[in-house]
Amino acid sequence: MDKKAHKKVLRGKTIQLLQELHQFPEAKREREQAILAQLFASELWQQAQSVAAVISLGFEFETSAIFAQGWLEGKRMAAPKSFPKGEMIFYETTPQTTYTRSSFGVQEPASELIVPSDELSLIIVPGLVFSPDGYRIGFGGGYYDRYLATYTGQTCSLVFREQLQENWPVESFDIPVGQLFTDFDKGVNR
Repeated sequence: MDKKAHKKVLRGKTIQLLQELHQFPEAKREREQAILAQLFASELWQQAQSVAAVISLGFEFETSAIFAQGWLEGKRMAAPKSFPKGEMIFYETTPQTTYTRSSFGVQEPASELIVPSDELSLIIVPGLVFSPDGYRIGFGGGYYDRYLATYTGQTCSLVFREQLQENWPVESFDIPVGQLFTDFDKGVNR
């Protein structure tokens, strides 16, 4: 099986696992809270003055608590918008920000306040499949890999144990995240 086909299979299996977890909202919420406790206690979070995260889809890790905690702590919070040719730009969000649905079905901020990459302390990178050393498989658009190729700040991901997989092909353009916070153990450092 070639790399692209292997990633497609892993992507499909992991989406199915996440959708199954989504059928048990109480258990999912408890696991998210355990992972968020690790994130919020970490130096990465505590030292970050600005944090970027996606507005999650239903079966993904719920990110609303990240934004709420960031605003509570006075952090500058941002969410991405995607554009043609794989471009992604982060925009500042506040509790009053409204969102529109993109062509991919993702909620994007209606904000026009761009947050340049050199002003983002921490990006919480989404994904579907993660290796223990921080490589990830996303939805296949390559937006984050392109963005992270020139980003110099800190990165992490919030990962359910079902998303951790070994033995899949890493490609030259794949960019690993700096730290994984997971319910598998106390988190994985690269």
